[in-house]
Amino acid sequence: MMANQVLHRWTRPGWVIAAIMLLCLGALGGCASTTDVFRDSTMDFGSVKSVAVVPFANLSKDQLAGERVRDVFNTMLMASGAIYAIPTGEVARGIAAAGIANPAAPSAEDVVKLAKSVKVDAVISGVVREYGDVRSGTSSADVISVSLQMMEGQTGRVVWSASTTQGGISMTDRLFGGGGRPLNDVTEKAVNDLINKLFE
Repeated sequence: MMANQVLHRWTRPGWVIAAIMLLCLGALGGCASTTDVFRDSTMDFGSVKSVAVVPFANLSKDQLAGERVRDVFNTMLMASGAIYAIPTGEVARGIAAAGIANPAAPSAEDVVKLAKSVKVDAVISGVVREYGDVRSGTSSADVISVSLQMMEGQTGRVVWSASTTQGGISMTDRLFGGGGRPLNDVTEKAVNDLINKLFE
């Protein structure tokens, strides 16, 4: 009897502690976040003062995802004050003038022609892999997965690339339900993550 009481006394707190740890992990983990970065050590990134951000390739189910993420990226890059992103209309005219068939995936030669046409130091392209709602059981949340790369204007070589995934269903969402953060917030967080990686 005494042994059972002792066992009962220690077993319940064990379950309580396990539950609390699970909740803490969910709260701390929150949204999923991963980033991979390549940075050319020979590149002088301080010399990059202006860029052309070409249309992003879109692999998601949302047909407008590429345009939306590109717009947020342009706005936040300009807000940083470190690099000038030329207007999208000017980029479009440069693409047409350079005769670039696939602006979302420009070749090194295309990059050089575009950079010369619009007078920028570098060109940035991107791919939106995921954008929108994901579901697991009764839970749902917005997720975004984006990769970017910067090409040097004079040579067309890739000097920086990074990818990030933000949002998704957290442990807290799985336990208690919930829809995660709004898609616009998740998008801004993803873009901010990429910009931080560019300037680090």
